[in-house]
Amino acid sequence: MTTPLLGVTGITKRFGGLTVVNGVSFDVAPGEVLSIIGPNGSGKTSTLNIVSGVLASDAGSVTLDGVPITGRKPHQIARLGLTRTFQNGRVIGNLTVHDNVLVGLDGLGQQESKLREIPGLRWLPLLGEALGALFAPRKGVEQAETAVTRQLERFGERLAPRRDQYAFTLSYANRRRTEIARALVADPRVLVLDEPTAGMNQTETAEVLKQLLQLKQQGQTMLLVEHKLDLVMTLSDRIIVLDEGRIIAEGTPAEVRTDPRVIEAYLGTAFVKEHTHE
Repeated sequence: MTTPLLGVTGITKRFGGLTVVNGVSFDVAPGEVLSIIGPNGSGKTSTLNIVSGVLASDAGSVTLDGVPITGRKPHQIARLGLTRTFQNGRVIGNLTVHDNVLVGLDGLGQQESKLREIPGLRWLPLLGEALGALFAPRKGVEQAETAVTRQLERFGERLAPRRDQYAFTLSYANRRRTEIARALVADPRVLVLDEPTAGMNQTETAEVLKQLLQLKQQGQTMLLVEHKLDLVMTLSDRIIVLDEGRIIAEGTPAEVRTDPRVIEAYLGTAFVKEHTHE
């Protein structure tokens, strides 16, 4: 068996008497796309938050290529090669598209941790990331520019011509694209995506799916949470299904969409009938 690039073992998170993630375990192999689906409140985003260091787990462990990352801060995990996007987009409106993507190369939250310690400035974590990226010493400006340009060009006319526009002027879909570009600019070993097409229409979703399929073809390892099931079924190698914080099913897209527990908890019979071809 291939040694997993990302290993998650028995992670658990409680908020008071509510257990939102309950003993979740899974592996992600190099080059694999693993998706997590489930009803609202099933623990999907909390799972991603634990994996990426945003949320501390009460039990269990996470490893990246065999290195324990449990308890590390998000910027430390990012430096080890796991980057992410968020369910609610986190572009910095008063920075240009170019500079938003550049944030993904340097800093990586180093300034954020300092700002959080200063009373009255705890609302500035994203500005801290930006300052760390824009003013910290870089190995090479040309190398950084090449990396940013490559990611902007990945999204073609949607982002490349807008590199010098402020992010607050962008459409919602282009803000989401900017966030994906920022997560990709440092060539992460694992890309974590939390509902990357949320709020996008059918055409916009299809464009992002095409770009994610290209990433998959290039060998990018991905961990994905997404409610748009057609995208999930097309992109994923494997799917795990959460309900009330527990894994209720795991397998290939074909296996998951015919699992009675998944149909009852999440998919519904209409989806299965629409996607069953005999």
